[in-house]
Amino acid sequence: MTRRIWELLQAVREIAEVGCGPGLLQRQIEDACQREVTGFDLHEDALKHNVSRHSPVLCYDIFHSDAALRSKFDLIFLFDVLEHISDEAAFLKAILFHLADRGKIAVNVPAGQWAYSKYDEAVGHIRRYSINTLGSVAAATGLRVQAWTYWGFGLLPTLAIRKLWVSRGRDERAIISTGFDSGLGALNNLLLASSRFELIPQKFIGTSLMAILERA
Repeated sequence: MTRRIWELLQAVREIAEVGCGPGLLQRQIEDACQREVTGFDLHEDALKHNVSRHSPVLCYDIFHSDAALRSKFDLIFLFDVLEHISDEAAFLKAILFHLADRGKIAVNVPAGQWAYSKYDEAVGHIRRYSINTLGSVAAATGLRVQAWTYWGFGLLPTLAIRKLWVSRGRDERAIISTGFDSGLGALNNLLLASSRFELIPQKFIGTSLMAILERA
């Protein structure tokens, strides 16, 4: 899957990221591919701390549908965005306004509704996904899943531990700071090491789901 995204990055002309925030993905693509990634976000404070070097960043609401941006982008990244959106179909339709006719949308979302917890609520997640639920919302907006994979298999134990830990009435700041920290240094190191050997694409289970969407 990462290879497929790499190939797209090399082949396409215009790239954008919606919900770019501090620009970590933009910077990674700049450093790895020497490509600019136009970043859109509504949070001005995040944009002020954006770490991209060359990519333009704009405080822009995609629902405004600026005519200058119509069908402009060949590849649009939605990494850790869709799970925050209440009306996914309307949001994806707004994305499609900005996507070239043969463009692709690269999506990354948290996986496994079974793992939904107070942590998800604290960071603003409305839901977690399976390939079936992601495929359904894609189909509802005239999209189809071209390629996909679960990933983060090695982090599943930490996800389960986190759900149990945050269910004990922790305050929001403590919940958010937990992240994927199991609280056990040795276990954290073991899980990190195992994640480096994960074979993807894999269709079984993971903490996250990555997919490439295109017009049906």
